[in-house]
Amino acid sequence: MAHPEGTHTYRFASCMNTLPPSFLDELFRVSAVPDIISFAGGLPDASLFDVEGIKKAMESVFDDYGSIALQYTTTDGYRPLREIISRRYYSRLGLHVNPDEIQILNGSQQALDLTAKILTNPNDKILIERPGYLGAIEAFSFYRPSFSSINPDTEGPDPAELKKYIQSDNPVFFYGIPNSQNPSGLTWSDKRRKEVADILSESDCLLYEDDAFGELFFDGKAREPVMKYLPDQGLMSGSFSKIIAPGLRIGWIRAPPQVLCAFNRAKQAADLHSNLFSQMVMTQYLEKNDIEQRTRMIAAKYGERCRLMIDLIEDLLSDSIHHTIPSGGMFLMLTLPGSMHSMNVFEHGIKEGVAVMPGIPFYIDDGGNSTIRLNFSASSETQIQIGMERLARVFHRL
Repeated sequence: MAHPEGTHTYRFASCMNTLPPSFLDELFRVSAVPDIISFAGGLPDASLFDVEGIKKAMESVFDDYGSIALQYTTTDGYRPLREIISRRYYSRLGLHVNPDEIQILNGSQQALDLTAKILTNPNDKILIERPGYLGAIEAFSFYRPSFSSINPDTEGPDPAELKKYIQSDNPVFFYGIPNSQNPSGLTWSDKRRKEVADILSESDCLLYEDDAFGELFFDGKAREPVMKYLPDQGLMSGSFSKIIAPGLRIGWIRAPPQVLCAFNRAKQAADLHSNLFSQMVMTQYLEKNDIEQRTRMIAAKYGERCRLMIDLIEDLLSDSIHHTIPSGGMFLMLTLPGSMHSMNVFEHGIKEGVAVMPGIPFYIDDGGNSTIRLNFSASSETQIQIGMERLARVFHRL
């Protein structure tokens, strides 16, 4: 029997009723409005993409490989690209990572989905930082885990809280971003990295170390990965999105062999393999360009923009508004006075011509009412100046 148009009842999976609401659609919509200066998104600066270099790499792939580059490939990823990633783990971080420990992904975001898919059952515990990356919270939530969030101090996740949750919750894994965390911009100290590893080593809880921003330290110096201390318990994802181009969708994960085997099976069922052509273009680009020098240039520019934004925060905003001080990455976070709500700042900001990211989606509780995230990587210095002046008018009004 046919239903009248628009009256069909769709039988969605039950997880769709429990997922947290996504703020991303609204964010992209307002950020695309002409004349709005957006500090709300998480984009790298498109003007820094090496369009000519990538174009030459693409032409080289066609010239050297032709139709092979347009064919199916293996699920684990293009071997020459995994070999480059392996070499860079050693040259950058002193880690001996075999190419066979690496799986190429459709951006590191895919690692979040597949990790939860292979490791969690409904109601299993996952530990996250507080605040935590909203893309991870959304990806994990599809598998209906139970979350616990760990507050930071000045050096990283609170060790006492971590130990308490490990003992009481028996979590499957702890997801963290030690380098220039999204959304706070904070970086774990070397001491705290070792403490976290020591605590986890006494359990069977895995560490998911998201290294999306590890190459964007303003001083150009790499920080020691936690995985160094937890090779058998550590998963570490990386991405070329922040340093080359997100549209190529090339990320990866390093994991212990048994975990990677399960990961490979889950990825094969999801999409067979990542885009071979993009992988080959990325390989050609990395072989023919000085990516280390380019990354240092990008990080230095982001550092200048971050310092400008912090100077303007301190000059234009009330002393009752506090901010983090990033040493790298693309974000910083403001903590608002008790009388101010992050959604009010967002709504009034749109009217004033500036978009910010309310902190709400980064918390599994109500902590986001008093925080907002600001992105400094995607705006020019002129836009930062104008946008912060607009934001100052919003704060003065509220």
